[in-house]
Amino acid sequence: MIDDVKIDGQAGTAGSGPESTPGPEKPVSLGKLVEQVSEQASRLVRAEIQLAKAELTEKAKKSGIGIGLLVVALLILAYAVGVLLLAAVYGLGTVWPLWLSALVIGGFMVLVVIILALVGAQLLKKATNPPESVQRVKDDITSIKEGMQR
Repeated sequence: MIDDVKIDGQAGTAGSGPESTPGPEKPVSLGKLVEQVSEQASRLVRAEIQLAKAELTEKAKKSGIGIGLLVVALLILAYAVGVLLLAAVYGLGTVWPLWLSALVIGGFMVLVVIILALVGAQLLKKATNPPESVQRVKDDITSIKEGMQR
């Protein structure tokens, strides 16, 4: 019959060997529970570290874009200053239309610089916040320590 299966040369019921999972009638030892908690905590910490790496990569990418926009804004600002200086020179030496057109172009360039600088600053501000996973890892460590003290 199936109930009388031999395990290591001994007669017994199926699944009643030392390797079987404990059922409701067989309590789990404290050592086994500590081993399981340790294993699960280690997996949790590894997963949180991987999440933190992913968040930091994303923040680094946003920081790079923000810095790039600020560099472009500064480059355009340099040209805008040149155009505005040229407009001032033309304004002093010529008639109204020439310097006015240069002044309008320079003003438009400054407007573009302001928009790019604001967008770049917002991206940098978002990227400088600490990752959420760092706080979760701290919370996990605190919970584990409190659980071990009980």
